[in-house]
Amino acid sequence: MPAVQMDAVSKTYRRRGRPAQKVLNGLDLLVDDGGVHGFLGPNGSGKTTTIRVLLGLVRPDPGGSIRLLDQPVPDGLPHVIGVVGALVETPLFFPGFTGRLNLRLLAETAGVSPARVEECLEIVDLTDRADDRFKGYSLGMKQRLGIAAALLKAPRLLILDEPSNGLDPAGIRDVRELIRRLGRDGHTTVLLSSHLLAEIQQVCDTVTIVARGTRVAAGAVSDVLAGRSDGEVRVRVPDAGMAASILSAAGFAVSPPEMPDGRTLFVHGVTAPGEITRALAAQHTYVEELTPLTADLETAFLALTGEQA
Repeated sequence: MPAVQMDAVSKTYRRRGRPAQKVLNGLDLLVDDGGVHGFLGPNGSGKTTTIRVLLGLVRPDPGGSIRLLDQPVPDGLPHVIGVVGALVETPLFFPGFTGRLNLRLLAETAGVSPARVEECLEIVDLTDRADDRFKGYSLGMKQRLGIAAALLKAPRLLILDEPSNGLDPAGIRDVRELIRRLGRDGHTTVLLSSHLLAEIQQVCDTVTIVARGTRVAAGAVSDVLAGRSDGEVRVRVPDAGMAASILSAAGFAVSPPEMPDGRTLFVHGVTAPGEITRALAAQHTYVEELTPLTADLETAFLALTGEQA
């Protein structure tokens, strides 16, 4: 049973005196149960609107279908909202109250035991600062308290919208490590919306990339990257100039050696890297290194979103 399933969902905003703005355009989204799923797209691509539609905060256009933990949205939300946690944009708490008191008030409202408050503070590594006032927290601590609030109900699905927004490198690292732990525990599916490519690549098992409200790629992160590879291979040999001549004569597309050591060259459009070794060895030139180069997420992201635009 998928944790999230959206099929052909659209959302158009209509404001008086302004042209209609279609934020979601037939969006498909599938999040399997378990692990961390990255929801990636440029600013303005419809990520936050998608999350608001999922949580019943925004009504989509007629047509399309949405299911959350196998319940239709919005009609079935009352049956599952108790096991869904969400942090959408910046968390808001009483600034003069401590982190612990803020969580206890939320827990009381949700019918959650005080013991769960302590568990969540420990999960997000805030136990030592739980009695400090919220207004004295760093941005990273505020985000972690927001995630703790989303975890109070021990959710089966945790939705995080740009949890690293505005954080310094240390705060981003702390949130990243927390999401990794949550994805590994086997009890919670995490849907992580972000425009930070490194964050997605380091913590997510699967990813959906959107642009202008439309899905442009989806699948395991490794598969999405493999789909953007151009078959480039880095080759290190004793004499790059000679190797380039041999490979060019054999029909390979070779970049002229540019490395200062004169021993490294790049071969493009390679489907079987072993053929490089065969061609060079036939001319008594032997490979010291043969490394297929895969695209990183930034390259894939820019290519996919650029193509859609």
